Amino acid sequence: MSEETTLNAVELAAELTIAWLGNQNNRVAAEDVPAFLRTMHATVTELAAGSSAPAAGAEDAAPVEEFTPAVTARKSLASKDHIISMIDGKPYKTLRRHLSGHGLTPEQYRQRYNLKADYPMVAESYSEARRAMAHRIGLGQKGRQAKAAAAAPAPAAKPKRAPRTAKSA
Repeated sequence: MSEETTLNAVELAAELTIAWLGNQNNRVAAEDVPAFLRTMHATVTELAAGSSAPAAGAEDAAPVEEFTPAVTARKSLASKDHIISMIDGKPYKTLRRHLSGHGLTPEQYRQRYNLKADYPMVAESYSEARRAMAHRIGLGQKGRQAKAAAAAPAPAAKPKRAPRTAKSA
């Protein structure tokens, strides 16, 4: 039975190697093929033997990575003019673009550094400046004006006059 397993392992390793080399995305030098075939055969043989070492490692394959913040949460929010990033310790008015450059969303950032859900992504002074600009250009006023107009009584309508006609003499 070990001869059958060995033969199957060799055939399987050869077939896998041929399939891997047949993929046009894999560019391999000719001298690297024998080493790959040996590695493939060793892996297939190990799997056929029922080795439990890879299975035990599979549970720990995605260990929770601990990230050390560059600054404390308190220090990151110490200034009203900027927020200090916990990734690199640099100040930013808004963290969203900085986080997207690192492949993170605000939720992932908060989770990575154990921050509360209301941890801000924008500096306080920047937020106030944007709010003031929005009020200056009238954003958010349409709804208030409509409510005020509906609450105020409409003025009494004046009766319409008949249109004037030209008098002939």
